[in-house]
Amino acid sequence: MKRQVLEIFNELASVYEKMGDADNLYNTQYERPAMMQHIPTDLAGMKVLDAGCSAGWYSRQLADRGAIVTAVDVSPEMVSFTKKHLGDSANVLCLDLEDRLPFEDESFDWIVSSLTLHYVKDWHTTFAEFHRILKPSGSFLLSIHHPLTDLKLLNRPQYFSTELIVDQWNKAGKTYQVPFYRRPLSEILNTLIAYFSIEQVTEPEPTAKFKELEPEKYDKLMKSPNFLILKVRKN
Repeated sequence: MKRQVLEIFNELASVYEKMGDADNLYNTQYERPAMMQHIPTDLAGMKVLDAGCSAGWYSRQLADRGAIVTAVDVSPEMVSFTKKHLGDSANVLCLDLEDRLPFEDESFDWIVSSLTLHYVKDWHTTFAEFHRILKPSGSFLLSIHHPLTDLKLLNRPQYFSTELIVDQWNKAGKTYQVPFYRRPLSEILNTLIAYFSIEQVTEPEPTAKFKELEPEKYDKLMKSPNFLILKVRKN
């Protein structure tokens, strides 16, 4: 599964480089506005880890708010693109979030992870590392697929199981089979609670602009959210 995800995102790096993702309303008018509301406007001097940086959109926003940004992604091609895109505004590294991270204890004030952790099988290893590298009372903000929405992708849904699901993405005229893990809400919350204190849970609503551009998709999201956002703090 990990190799398949790596190959897909290596290939998608060239798509992002040519086309960007400005036409993806689920990013621009849904997940990102909700995530950014949780991030301070002034991050001057704070060290922030963008965990699963993809094409570097969050890294750019964090740097613009004054943060000292370290961005990591498992895809070498995505890292290469992001380095070119961000220049000196972030330190971009190719790392696997399921491995021990090459950072000292209590290195970061914030960790931001956007739509990444559903590709990670072992959250305990990852969260133990995040806990280690966060400063005391440091914040961790994450977005993931909503556990209820992903049930629709299963032929025989078993809500209480952690299951590997394959979704279809259509990008630049090509269909990609993208695997990820769906977890029940109880597992999501209890795994987080083992390492952090939960401060806020958000089921985001699409923006008015989303409604204007895609009213049918807007109505679907208002009935069943696609994403779940959690803000937690180091114990």
